[in-house]
Amino acid sequence: QVQLVESGGGLVQSGGSLRLSCTASGSDFSRAVVGWYRQAVEEQRELVSILYHSGGIQYADSVKGRFTISRDNAKNSLYLQMNSLKPEDTAVYLCYVFNPDTLNAYWGQGTQVTVSS
Repeated sequence: QVQLVESGGGLVQSGGSLRLSCTASGSDFSRAVVGWYRQAVEEQRELVSILYHSGGIQYADSVKGRFTISRDNAKNSLYLQMNSLKPEDTAVYLCYVFNPDTLNAYWGQGTQVTVSS
C-alpha cells in the first residue's frame, strides 16, 4: 500500500515562507500525477497545485507567483515552496498521488500551516 508522509508545516507570520515535503513509499513519482491540496476549517478541499508526469504544472489562481511545486523522483518526494504567505493560506495541506496504471488515488494525513497577521 502507498503511504504518504508530509512535513514542514508550522506557524509563520504574514510574508514569511515555508517548504512542505511529501515522501511516498510504494509509489513511483515518475509515472504518477502528484499535487498538493488544502482544506481550511468549514471549507471544501481545494487544489493548490498539480504536477503531471509529463512535467506540466497547474496552480490555483490564489497562489500563482507565490508557490512553487517540484519533485525529486530519486527520493520519491514532492515539495511545495510557499513564499509571501498570507493569513488566507491557513489550512491543512495534503499531499496527493494518482497512479495512472491502477487508477488509484492516495492522500497524506496532512500538515497544518498557520499564517498570522
